[in-house]
Amino acid sequence: MSITTPEHDARVAKLTFASVYPHYITKVEKKGRTIEELHQVIEWLTGFDNKKRQELIEKKVTFKTFFEKAKLNPNAHLIKGVICGYRIENIDTQLTREVRYLDKLVDELAKGRKMEKILRSA
Repeated sequence: MSITTPEHDARVAKLTFASVYPHYITKVEKKGRTIEELHQVIEWLTGFDNKKRQELIEKKVTFKTFFEKAKLNPNAHLIKGVICGYRIENIDTQLTREVRYLDKLVDELAKGRKMEKILRSA
């Protein structure tokens, strides 16, 4: 049984990365972290370098397209815990889980967690 609703999953899928990205920047910078660190986290999770990320922002791709094009880090499954009221490891819908992975990494960055802890290794 999924802990998210189909309506919630559909809303997440339709969000554009470009609409959320500025909020990620604001969140990490407000806490004294850098855009470079944010980009490092995004690249670790998705494989997108600066050029590819910028291209996806300019194309205003949805999270659905964003994660379809991503090469998810093989250690992404090690991202656990609660974000936005949902326990990540209990989210059945793959796309919603992947978006929450990204939210969780940004959250940890903003909370001052060490980069080697954020970028999980087996």
